[in-house]
Amino acid sequence: MENPKQNQINESGVPQPIRSDGTGATDYGPRDVMRDIENPDMLVPPVTDAGLIPNLKFSFSDSHMQLNHGGWSREITSRELPIATTLAGVNMRLTPGGVRELHWHQQAEWSYMLLGHARITSVDQNGRNFIADVGPGDLWYFPPGLPHSIQGLEDGCEFLLVFDDGSFSDLNTLSISDWFAHTPKDVLSANFGVPTSAFEHIPSEQVYIYQDTVPGPLESQFVESPYGTIPQSFKYQLLAQSPLKTPGGSVRIVDSSNFPISKTIAAALVEIEPGGMRELHWHPNNDEWQYYLTGQGRMTVFAGNGVARTFDYRAGDVGYVPFAFGHYIQNTGKQSLWFLEMFKSDRFVDVSLNQWMALTPSALVQDNLHVGPELINALRKEKWPVVKYPGFSYYPK
Repeated sequence: MENPKQNQINESGVPQPIRSDGTGATDYGPRDVMRDIENPDMLVPPVTDAGLIPNLKFSFSDSHMQLNHGGWSREITSRELPIATTLAGVNMRLTPGGVRELHWHQQAEWSYMLLGHARITSVDQNGRNFIADVGPGDLWYFPPGLPHSIQGLEDGCEFLLVFDDGSFSDLNTLSISDWFAHTPKDVLSANFGVPTSAFEHIPSEQVYIYQDTVPGPLESQFVESPYGTIPQSFKYQLLAQSPLKTPGGSVRIVDSSNFPISKTIAAALVEIEPGGMRELHWHPNNDEWQYYLTGQGRMTVFAGNGVARTFDYRAGDVGYVPFAFGHYIQNTGKQSLWFLEMFKSDRFVDVSLNQWMALTPSALVQDNLHVGPELINALRKEKWPVVKYPGFSYYPK
């Protein structure tokens, strides 16, 4: 398939907002050429784009970095991406031994481990505890209000945190150090039954992330509770799940049906091979919050009433699709595109355009769209979340 962007590059390799049909004109004014190269479908939108859709993209590279001894964090909330009202995301790195201190949230916390290993701990309202190690591709979920901690192991770690409130900020959580700092020492003394001198060196403000030593093996950190351990695991090994494989890629789905504790966030880990695409579809339950892990792609979102807009994404970007808007995601790179799609819901659900048409009387589809047997006979009654057809796929030149 012809690359429609080739005709907008001039002799110096600078992209120009000119379409192959001659529409547009050169841009020699002040501009960020590197940004235009990363966003070819905004510089020269497909002719099918029309109308106004809010921005559906924000990069973690454009987010503020919070740097601490022991690690860093950055976040994308509705402050950075106003359309994203249902979920917010935090990208965090912990050094070997680095600790995200003992804390809790009013929101549920869902996480995907990107790199390295960490130890997580929690206690529930019945005094049952949970201590586990997590590695690449593992998830954890802490229900709202339950205290927890995260600590980097020998190789440190980096992970994505997702919270079920778009206005959430990780810098505005309930931390043990912050509470101690804002409680009179005589009250702390009365609560714990020790002299006030025991609190002489407590932090004067929220610690957030701090450097500590790497903890010993998991068995050496075991703490026995008289009430037992938390019955529903807060950990799930997503990469251990057998994927649904189709021509063009694979999908792994995780929600409360296979990760029972995850009551408010459902997700899919999607792989799109070169030439493949996440098929035309929509989600009938809630908005979609996306995180791009590797590769690059483009997504067109259809809002109805003749409105559609295309965005380009690459690793580290966050995308968003409002509730029930039609969309697809196409791999525009030369390596596999991996991304997470997440929802504020207990279940993952989507509706396939292809499957809908295949399960509708063919005469109705033909008359509605003015199409013939060539399309009707190619429709599938089985859902393929990712598709690739030889001779009909996009490959960059």
